[in-house]
Amino acid sequence: MIDFIIVCLYFLTVFTVAIRGKASKDVTVEEYYLNSRKLGWFSIAFSTIATNVHGFQWIGYIGSAYLYGLAQANFEINAIQGLFLAAFIFVPMYFRERVITITQFIKTRLGKTVALVYSLTNISLFSTLSLGAGLFWGGYAADLVFADYLSFIHEDRFIRISILIVGLGMLSATYTYFGGLGAVVRTDIVQFSILLSGGIALMFIAIHELGGWSQLYEKTGDKMHLHLPADHKTLPWIHIFGAFLLNINYWCANQRIVQRSLAAKSLKDVQIGLIVGGLMKYFMAAVVIIPGIALFGILGENGLEDPDSGFPYLVNTYLPVGLRGLILCALFASMMSTVDSTFNSLATLWSIDIYKPYINPSATDYQVVRAGKLAILFSFITGSLMGIILLYIKLNDTGAAFTHTLNELRYYINTGIVVLICAAAFLLAPKPRLTLFAFASTIPLNLIFKAIWPDMNYFVRPMWLILIAFTIIYLGSKGGFTKDKLTYEPATPSTHKAGIGLLLSLVAVHILFH
Repeated sequence: MIDFIIVCLYFLTVFTVAIRGKASKDVTVEEYYLNSRKLGWFSIAFSTIATNVHGFQWIGYIGSAYLYGLAQANFEINAIQGLFLAAFIFVPMYFRERVITITQFIKTRLGKTVALVYSLTNISLFSTLSLGAGLFWGGYAADLVFADYLSFIHEDRFIRISILIVGLGMLSATYTYFGGLGAVVRTDIVQFSILLSGGIALMFIAIHELGGWSQLYEKTGDKMHLHLPADHKTLPWIHIFGAFLLNINYWCANQRIVQRSLAAKSLKDVQIGLIVGGLMKYFMAAVVIIPGIALFGILGENGLEDPDSGFPYLVNTYLPVGLRGLILCALFASMMSTVDSTFNSLATLWSIDIYKPYINPSATDYQVVRAGKLAILFSFITGSLMGIILLYIKLNDTGAAFTHTLNELRYYINTGIVVLICAAAFLLAPKPRLTLFAFASTIPLNLIFKAIWPDMNYFVRPMWLILIAFTIIYLGSKGGFTKDKLTYEPATPSTHKAGIGLLLSLVAVHILFH
């Protein structure tokens, strides 16, 4: 019961912090969506990485690390590539344009039709799979760890978790609705502090149960490699090339992630914040990967029937009363920091890209903000429904590492988005209709590739599709690659040195743990 009380106190604290700075009735668009462009590097670093840390990085990544070892850490540490590109190439472009959404940048390069398709695609993806996955993992994890305490909700597991999904979504939607980006950033800082503390505690306890750090190599030496064979079904080493291209979308052109950088006081704050965020990714790799490897060393290959039960097994088996509550708070923090950011970005995209230009061009700031708030309420419904659908899928296939199932679903859409943003950023005069064709073609091509080469890795497949579609746009357009707008732009010599140092550290890690 002490653990349950700790979790309740956590929810009360987060809600209080969020509502304390509730936006006024006459709030402007930039105040609500960009916090008046006054975020410092600290807020950018903490909020960006907190938004990135999903619930599945606790459950799914620990489960995947139990199966595949350190190779799962590639998902965390290789984000440094995307953070570097965002800090020194993409965000400087957005700063010059003074945009609120990435769609506005797309519009200047490819026209309003392509920009509209881009925005609607992201809105559709955010309001279904992105929100649904975050809410699913939160409810699923809560039931795995606290099923005894939560049985009063309903005896049937599916119904019980569905109620949790709706409840978690309602809480996140409420404080995002009232506070805008400011509330999201404030709660993200609190939530990231909690999830990092809980993650460190879980990692050290797992290592203690294994027998110490030296046992990682003595008992699980085969799991301590970043690079698995090229013919590995799930995580071949060549997947890092596809992941690099997909990271361009996630870290450089994803409204949910980039919105903090757009709200920065200065380019220097952006670059310091994202560099610090890159360092944080090393810590996150440790706290979500090492416990899974350690658990493999403790239980052996056949110790878990469902790999995604590794996280609750560690919590329920090895953690004392009180610390279990902290760990569950960390799990909820990872879920809520992602969900509230998704709600906020959905509101931004809908009101700025759709409502203002197409539905009510003469709308006041009050009307634009109200339209965004209504989008939050609508997406709460769609996200909750998708979370329940994902729950049904998971409960019917408990033996799979579900994080990879969700990744593959997302990449059907994200592949085309990468093609579109690269055409807008890298090409001097891309043809809008050809770009739109290449964007749309990636989905059927994905299905065709999977039918012809069913064993092709789900990261390698998007890599080839992105290269093919981008080549089509390049060959069919005039002017080649852009030179005047796409430049490497460090704000100061110190940020340049720090950025290069971060990249070199990534190279060193890959060599060291090859």
